[in-house]
Amino acid sequence: MRDGEQRSTADDYLHRADHALHEEGNLHDSRRWFEAAYQEAERSGDSGALARAALGLGGIWLNEHRTTAESVMINTRQEHALAGIRPDSALAVRLCVRLAAERDNRTGEHATVMRALAHARTAGDPVTLAEALSLAHHCLMSPEHQDLRFELAQELVGVASRTRRRGDLLMGLLWWTVDLFLAADPHAERSLRELCERLAARDHPAIGFVIDAIEVMLLIRAGRFEQAERAAAACAERGTAAGDVNAVGWYGAQLVTIRWYQGRVAELLPLLSDLVNSSALCHADYAYFPALAVAAAEAGDRRLAETMMARLRDITLPPAKNWLAAMYGLVEAAHLLDDEAMAARAYDLLQPYARLPMIASRGVACFGSAHQSLGLAALTMGQVERAAEHFGEALRANRALGHWPAAALSRWRLGHVLVRLGGPRDELMMAEKEAAELGMALPEVRGTQARAAGPSVAVCSNGGRWWRVELAGRTALVKSSVGMRHLAVLIANPRREIRSIDLVAGGEDTPAHSAQPLLDEYAERTYVARMAELEEEIGELEAAHDLERAAVLRSERDWLISELTASTGLGGRARNFTDDHERARVAVAKAIRRALTHIAEADEVIGAELRATVRTGVRCSYLPR
Repeated sequence: MRDGEQRSTADDYLHRADHALHEEGNLHDSRRWFEAAYQEAERSGDSGALARAALGLGGIWLNEHRTTAESVMINTRQEHALAGIRPDSALAVRLCVRLAAERDNRTGEHATVMRALAHARTAGDPVTLAEALSLAHHCLMSPEHQDLRFELAQELVGVASRTRRRGDLLMGLLWWTVDLFLAADPHAERSLRELCERLAARDHPAIGFVIDAIEVMLLIRAGRFEQAERAAAACAERGTAAGDVNAVGWYGAQLVTIRWYQGRVAELLPLLSDLVNSSALCHADYAYFPALAVAAAEAGDRRLAETMMARLRDITLPPAKNWLAAMYGLVEAAHLLDDEAMAARAYDLLQPYARLPMIASRGVACFGSAHQSLGLAALTMGQVERAAEHFGEALRANRALGHWPAAALSRWRLGHVLVRLGGPRDELMMAEKEAAELGMALPEVRGTQARAAGPSVAVCSNGGRWWRVELAGRTALVKSSVGMRHLAVLIANPRREIRSIDLVAGGEDTPAHSAQPLLDEYAERTYVARMAELEEEIGELEAAHDLERAAVLRSERDWLISELTASTGLGGRARNFTDDHERARVAVAKAIRRALTHIAEADEVIGAELRATVRTGVRCSYLPR
C-alpha cells in the first residue's frame, strides 16, 4: 500500500502541476508541483510519473531555467527519464522534442527540432503535436523564418481544438499575434485585442505577461514615455509573480528603448553593465552588448564601447532571437564610434530584412523600421544619397507602424542628409517640432564619416537676439551681431561672391555708389537697447557682489560701445560708405572674424569649419567643402 500511496501522491502532484501550467498559466506554481511530483516518482520508482514531471519542469517556453546549474540539472533529469520509458510512446516523443528544442535554442539552430516536429506529426497525439509546434516556433524567431512561423502558429491554433488544454489555444493565438507584429502586419493590433478579450474573462499570467510587454511597446510607439515606463514596471512585477525569468531582461529592454528616445540612454550605463553578465539572460541573447556600447559611447566611455563592439564582430553573422534589435544597437554604436567596417558589415546583413520592424523578442520593444539602421549604416560609410533613400523609406514605414518617436528620428536624419545634399531644411524643422511634442531628444549625427558624407553646408536661422548655426548635425547658438548678419548672407548664398560694400549696405545688389550707413537704424536701435539692458544687469550683479559675471557683461557692453563708435562720425552722425570699398572691406572682415570667434566658442567644430570656408575681402564668399 505504501508504494501505491506514493504513486497516488505523485499523480496528484502532476494533476495540480498540469493545471497550474496549462490552464492557469502560473509558471511558478507549476514548477513547485512538478518538482514535488518528480521527488515522489523517484522515491517510488514510477518511471512514467518521473518522465511527466521531468518534462513539465521545462515549462511552456524554452530556457526557462537560466543558470548553468539549473539548466544542466533539468536537462539531465529529462534524459534520465527518457531512458526509463518506451521509446515509441507519446511521452517519449514529447521529451525528445523538448530536448531537441532546448539544444537548438542554445546554439541558435533549428534543424534538430524540425526533425522532432516531423516525428511528432506521425505520433497521432494532439498534445505531443501542440507542444512540438510551439517549441519549434520558439526556435524560429529569427527574421528569415517569418513565413514558416505563420504556418506553425496557424497549425497550433487548429490542433489546440483537439488537445482540450486552454493554454494550447492561447499559445497559438499569442504566436500568431507576435508574428503579425514582427511582420508589421496592419492586423496585429486586432489580433492582440482578440487575445486580450479571451484573457479578460479568465487570466493566464504566462501569456498575459507577454501581452503586457506588447502593450508597453505600443505605448512607446505612441510616444507616451512616462505611461510606458510605469507600465513597464508593472509588467515586470507581473512577470516575476508568474515565474517568468524574462521579467528582468524585458524590463531592461523597455527602459533602454524609452531612455534612447528621451536622449538619456547614458544614464543606464550601470544597469546595462550588470545586465550583460546577468544569469537572467538567455545564452543566445546578445542584444545587450550593443545597447551597452551605445550607452558607453554616449557617456564618453569609448574604451568600453569598443570592447562591446569587439565582442560582437563574430556574432553578427547568424540571425537569431533578438537579432534585429541587436543590429539596431550595433549600427548606432558603429556610427557613434565611426566604425565604417562594422557599419558596412551590418548593412550587408540587414539588407534582406529592410521591410521589417526592428522588434526585440516577442514584441518587448520596437526601434522602428530596419530602413532606419540601413540609412545610418550607409551614412557612416559615406554613402549619403543611399542614406537619404533609406531614411525616406524609414519615415514612411514608421508612420505606418504608428511609431512616432522613430518617425521623428527618421525625419531628423533625413533632414540632415538633405541639407548636406544642398536641399532645404524643412524636414529638420518638422522633426524638431515633432520631437518637442513627444518630449524626446534628437541625437546628433556624429562621426568623421558622417561629416564627410557629402557637402557640409551650414544653415543660419535668426531667432531675434540669437542666431542658430547648424552644420553636419551640430548646432551653435550665437548672439545677434553685425558680423552674424553678414555671415548669414554669405551662408545663404554658398559659392557666390558678394561685395563687402553690399554686405554693409544690407543687401547683395546695392549700387556701388549708394550711400549706406555702416550700422542701419534697426541695428543701432538693437545695440542701444542691449546696452541699456546690460547697464541694469551689471548694476544688479555688482550689488550682489557677483563680480565675475558682471565683468563678462561689461566686456559685452564695451564691445557694443566700440561698434557704435566705429560706425558714427562727428556729432554722432552715422558714417557713410559712398565709394569707399576699402573701408567696407576692413569693417566687414572685422565683424565676420568676431562672429566666427563667438561661433567657435559655442561649437569648436562649426567655428573651425566656417573659418576654413568663409572668404573675406573686397568680395566675400562662403565655399562649403
